[in-house]
Order: sequence, then C-alpha cells, then structure tokens
Amino acid sequence: MTTTTATAPPVPGPVAAPLERLRAGREFGSNVYSTVDVLWVLYDRILRITPQTVDDPDRDRFLLSKGHAVAGYYAVLAAKGFVPADWLDDQGGPDSRLGDHPDRLLVPGVEIGSGSLGHGLGLGVGTALGLRAQGRTDPRVYVLLGDAELDEGSNHEAIAYAGATGLANLTAIVLDNRSASHGWPGGVASRFTVNGWTAATVDGRDHEALHAALTGHEKHRPHVVVAVVENGE
Repeated sequence: MTTTTATAPPVPGPVAAPLERLRAGREFGSNVYSTVDVLWVLYDRILRITPQTVDDPDRDRFLLSKGHAVAGYYAVLAAKGFVPADWLDDQGGPDSRLGDHPDRLLVPGVEIGSGSLGHGLGLGVGTALGLRAQGRTDPRVYVLLGDAELDEGSNHEAIAYAGATGLANLTAIVLDNRSASHGWPGGVASRFTVNGWTAATVDGRDHEALHAALTGHEKHRPHVVVAVVENGE
C-alpha cells in the first residue's frame, strides 16, 4: 500500500472503526481515503444488495476496478455486514481472505477480482450486457475506477461500445484527482459524453451531491459520475 504522513481526511462515521481496525498501525495513502465517501453512499443509499442477497440474480452489481484502493472497500463491507469484523485484523496475511486486491471467490459480495488497472469498465459492460440478454432490466451495474485508468485503451472501447448500444443499466464512477497522464479537453466527463453517455461532475466528498448524481441516470443511455477528489491517487 502507498504510505503517507499526511493527516487522514474524515471518513463516514460507520466506516471509521472498521477502517481503523484494518489500518492497525499502517498508514493508508490518499488513494484509499479518496474512495470511502463514494463507496459509503453506494452501499448505504444506492445499491440494491445486502449480505443476504449476494447471490440474488436481481441484485445490483458493484465492480471495484480501482483494486489497489481495496482497504476502504473492505471497511465498508464490514460496516454493512458482508464480512465479519474480525477478518479485518489480518488483512493481507497469509491465511486471510482479504488480500491486497479483492477476490470474488473469497470475499462475500465481491463481484470481480481486480488488480491490474484498466479492466473493470470492460467487465462492467459485459455484466450489463449479460443482464440485458437475460431480460433483467432492474439490476444496475456500477463500476468505480480512477481517472488514470482511462489511459488504458480497453476503456476507450468500453466507453464507445456502451454508448453506441445504449447500455442504460451501466453507471461508471470516475474518481478524478488529475492523475491521468493525458487528460481530456473539457474534462473527464467529455470523454464519455462524446460517445453518448449522460454525465454529472460533483465533489467526491459531498454525499448529497453524490447521491443525486448516482440516481440521475436516464433510461436509455449509460451514465458516468465524475467524483472530483483532490490529493488522491
């Protein structure tokens, strides 16, 4: 994990104790802290999934493409009862189910194993297509990725394909901390809107703004929420 000596930003109350238990003397980088607010709003107010419905075919799907920032994800899963709190105590240990990247075979509620950046959005497109092919119109697919991941070519194909096919059950959340190598004229959202997506750009720590943006999708187009978080990774 990235280390930092900076003062950690505040995190949502229910996540604070699990995250501190997970940290256990280590220092998390801002790459972890930048995700926690988005994750909490998703799991507390948006996603239609509970510890009892992790295998329900009509559940919403959340895909963490930004896999190296997994600590915040584990803390939220523990706060919501998906994993026992004592699993946090040896995260990353040789016998732990909680690795430094999430594993869908080991962690309840995890939809994909994510490590190498740049693959989550393509997997999200495939998941959304699969749901549509099954006639499941209610579940949504949410993918959380970092702005630097958009430098990967597979994401350009995923964005273009989702827009061209009107993949309306897909929402991407991009944590924008200006870490992309190339950038885009007009900002991150323009990379999606030029391909037919709807978009909203909000403060990545403002829970009400995040909630409004995440529920602001249309019924015939994919949607992206750009969550601007300063000093992240």
